[in-house]
Amino acid sequence: MKAFQLAVVSIAFAFTSLGASAAWAADTHVMVMPADLKWVDVPSLPPGAKIAVIEGPMNEAVPFTVRLKLPADYKVPAHWHPAIEHVTVISGTFNMGTGDKLDQSKTTPLSVGSVAIMQPKTSHFAWTKEETIIQAHGVGPWAVNYVNPADDPRTK
Repeated sequence: MKAFQLAVVSIAFAFTSLGASAAWAADTHVMVMPADLKWVDVPSLPPGAKIAVIEGPMNEAVPFTVRLKLPADYKVPAHWHPAIEHVTVISGTFNMGTGDKLDQSKTTPLSVGSVAIMQPKTSHFAWTKEETIIQAHGVGPWAVNYVNPADDPRTK
């Protein structure tokens, strides 16, 4: 029973931070409409990206689901995550590749409905040509670790 109570508290926390009522969030069945999403800047990505947390928190060992809105002509330098990353393209095209340096010629264009699954500690990079929205989910704790520390916007 404690695990269930902890899950309800985590869901309540995530949805309260999105502006939803705690009473609604405490329900075990959760539905989120696009209008419910609260988009904020992403400090761990280059300027211009927005994130909406659907389920979290991402820094704990619990499931998380987020949406990322990336502007046109956006680049995400090579980085890796300590946990598995599942990405689904919601709109636009997400160009993704693996390696230690962003190389647009070595990416695969992922169109709407495409899925990418990156194993923990796999260096990868991405770019967009048009505004693109992706949904990422996994189990935390989550982090963005840049291959080249100079690419980390948190150090600027």
